[in-house]
Amino acid sequence: MRLAALQQGNSLILHEADSLCDEASTHQPQTAWFQADYWRERGLIVGEAPGRGSSLFIQATDNEQWVLRPYRRGGLIAKLSGKKYLWTGVERTRAFRELRLTASLYDQGLPVPRPVACCVTRHGLTYEAGLLTVRVPAARAFASVLEEGGAHKALLMSIGAMVKRFHQAGLDHVDLNARNILIDAHETPWLIDLDRCRLRQSGRWQKVNLDRLARSIRKFSPATAFSPISQGYHSAS
Repeated sequence: MRLAALQQGNSLILHEADSLCDEASTHQPQTAWFQADYWRERGLIVGEAPGRGSSLFIQATDNEQWVLRPYRRGGLIAKLSGKKYLWTGVERTRAFRELRLTASLYDQGLPVPRPVACCVTRHGLTYEAGLLTVRVPAARAFASVLEEGGAHKALLMSIGAMVKRFHQAGLDHVDLNARNILIDAHETPWLIDLDRCRLRQSGRWQKVNLDRLARSIRKFSPATAFSPISQGYHSAS
């Protein structure tokens, strides 16, 4: 995947250059793409995902939907500044780092949504940002599957095997939970939300990831055993 950067005023856009270009076209990256009102005025918002940032589902083309996710803070600091972050350089922004990481994993054939673009708008010592990715068709959050009682053994094992693939690639997913795993119509699991994640050498963080996922599963379905996921993880090559 070829990424390219584009500056518009005090905003920098990093985008997937093979399908989006800098030339005038219907898919020229622009800062307006990262504003909900732009899509709302065109009647192209088709849904919304739960969560801190209120991600929006957008009918970007006739055949493709995108997910617009603004970066939002959580916890006590959100009361002071919910969407502004300290500026320390564009390549150190959460948006640029997440898009580059997602593109790298996507190029390895790992099940992450195809990145579209991210935008960072600088305001002196702070910045705001948003991220666009392609929506996984007919996918549901694993949390919803758990709540509906649809987490059978084969699915759980496939999730374990998926996590193992990412760990083999060195991905430390700092928020591995049932909401950040999607299950598509073919019961293939996908991993989303790579904000603050990074690539690392093997270590204790892999067990920390799995323990976090186990705690999350118990919140949505206390009766669901984690052992099939562990089995799928350890049996994956």
